[in-house]
Amino acid sequence: MTTRTDVSKAALSRPSMRTLDTLDAAPRLSGQLAPGGIASLDVDQELSRKSSSESVYANGDVPTPASNASNGRGDYFSESDVEDYDRKKPEPDAMRQETASTTTIIPTANGFSSAKRNSIPIRLEKTDKRGRYMLKADDEEFTNLLRDGIERQKTGASSAPAQRHAVRDLVFTRRFSTFDRQNPSNNESPFFGFFTLFWLGMALMLVQIAAKNYRTYGSVLGKNEAFQLMFSRDLLVLGLTDGVLWLSTSFGVLLSKACAAGWLHWGRSGYIIENVWQACYLFAAIGWTFYRDWPWTHTIFIVLHTLVFVMKQHSYAFYNGYLSQVYHRRKLLERKLDELQAIDPIDSTTAPPSPEIKITSSSGNGAPLSPQRSPDTTLRQRRKRSLDDKSPAPASNLAKDPEDIAAIAQAISSHEPLTEEQLSAFTSVIRDEIHALSTELRGKCKVTKNYYPNNLSFSNFLEWTCLPTLVYELEYPRQATVNWLYVAEKTAATFGTLLVMIILSQAYIYPSVRATVEMKESGMSISERWREFPWIVLDMLFPLLLEQLLTWYVIWECVLNVLAEIFRFADRGFYGAWWNSTSWDQYARDWNRPVHNFLLRHVYSSSISAFHLKKTQATFATFLLSALVHELLMFCMFKKVRGYLFSMQLLQMPLVMVSRTGFLKNKKVLGNTVFWIGLFVGPSFLTSLYLVV
Repeated sequence: MTTRTDVSKAALSRPSMRTLDTLDAAPRLSGQLAPGGIASLDVDQELSRKSSSESVYANGDVPTPASNASNGRGDYFSESDVEDYDRKKPEPDAMRQETASTTTIIPTANGFSSAKRNSIPIRLEKTDKRGRYMLKADDEEFTNLLRDGIERQKTGASSAPAQRHAVRDLVFTRRFSTFDRQNPSNNESPFFGFFTLFWLGMALMLVQIAAKNYRTYGSVLGKNEAFQLMFSRDLLVLGLTDGVLWLSTSFGVLLSKACAAGWLHWGRSGYIIENVWQACYLFAAIGWTFYRDWPWTHTIFIVLHTLVFVMKQHSYAFYNGYLSQVYHRRKLLERKLDELQAIDPIDSTTAPPSPEIKITSSSGNGAPLSPQRSPDTTLRQRRKRSLDDKSPAPASNLAKDPEDIAAIAQAISSHEPLTEEQLSAFTSVIRDEIHALSTELRGKCKVTKNYYPNNLSFSNFLEWTCLPTLVYELEYPRQATVNWLYVAEKTAATFGTLLVMIILSQAYIYPSVRATVEMKESGMSISERWREFPWIVLDMLFPLLLEQLLTWYVIWECVLNVLAEIFRFADRGFYGAWWNSTSWDQYARDWNRPVHNFLLRHVYSSSISAFHLKKTQATFATFLLSALVHELLMFCMFKKVRGYLFSMQLLQMPLVMVSRTGFLKNKKVLGNTVFWIGLFVGPSFLTSLYLVV
């Protein structure tokens, strides 16, 4: 053990520093501090190459933990950092091996060596007072973790750090869709008879249309222009295009694997590559539909399916990109833990006193987190208690005592040697952090071992693209078996409903559309077409409302349930009771739950966290994106930009505000009546605008 006399003799025999190695000629010296207290220092070449104006220690200021937090080196997994992930540069893997005269840095592939480390990298910084210097350890990651530990102890939190979600958490559970015959509450509904009446009325309408067609054209299908429009050309090309789009989504797996392996950093280049890819993917698909000059049925199918794939790729890439940051942070802390365990502790009875320092909050507000009593006083009291008891305090007590944690932080910053109790408490802090990160990497996995990075496989991704949800999770609730009779039933309902939609379009919608086209081809002026506008709206009121209801039913009740049953997806909450909506925001939440959940996590919550928007601003951004996408569909269908649907979508926001006023608030019947009037008139009015103008 090194005594105070040995240190004094060593100091007397220490060779004088060269002129260029003093702080008068260089702002900072760096080197190694041996256990005996003798430092081998030299000019910090990296800092000396910088000009004084570029120096990070300009005017003699020493960076504090608060300043580190403000420049992105503090708590970079805070609650506000959603999809603006870890920007910290992990230090390269290395082990330090002490020799007789020098310290060698040897890179390793598997982290630090388990050999004991006999020295710690330090730096000596010049202060604003003449003759005063500050000796600091270079273990910034340790200091940050200690600061977090102090903050948790100061606020009375548990010793384990709370799980931090940088993406909004959504709950998936076992449930059935409302109109599913497997839903137990469906048979108990007092409105069950109306559901039967609706389909009976649709069947009688088909009989009436077939009889009229047979009487007029000699065929129950009539002229059948709508059917020929959909199936007359390019069906094989349409299927191949959809297959290529599906396979192309696997680009996200390659990108996620590159981020997991450390070849790409998600926070710097990964998310940029993903966003560029998504934009190119979307516009390439739209350009292909224009190139093939497809009818609107083919175009809308491909564009809608492309948008679904874009949302799935976005959710997959951004969630796994965030997990890659958690994964690399855990690996870094595991290396740090090995490095800490390699330090030789000293006997607590001989630990020298250390100067008082102030630990500031990682939030950057400069509030001290150290306890009111000086850590130096705490150390002296613990030494006195240890001398009286002839035994060190147990490590478990150290981990719970905020004064001891503050003392450990001081010892690291001033490079005071650590006792065994301090090392034990500090090891506990790091292990708690590693445990919290491991919990986050497991996500919702309770049945499978699909936690990150085990989930980064092509089989998992291809299954994800077929699941009836747009929000990626590591695990979903699943059914035990597949009911193939139910799959056949819903598949038959899908094709039967599509046939009903085609017949309705041929009988009631196609004649009005054809009439507007003939008006333009005949050279009818805009004023003359405007005179016909009200009659076109009236002719398409009921047909378009029925088409809208049937479209919703075939997608959200039939197709999604087929996919859910085949892949044993247990959460069938694809929609809510939107028909009871009393405001447009309630309708937006309930009629399409998969898209709503995607917008909630990846647009609304992310814009609040990443861009620090207020809730009203984030709501406007969400409605704006939705309006742009809907107008994009109108552009692909009618091959022109008019902005009618875009304006009507944005008009929903003031309507939502009106619904919260005294005029409509708590008036369910009136609110639901206003909602149905809008849903009744809106599709016919907008379609007529795009056709006539």
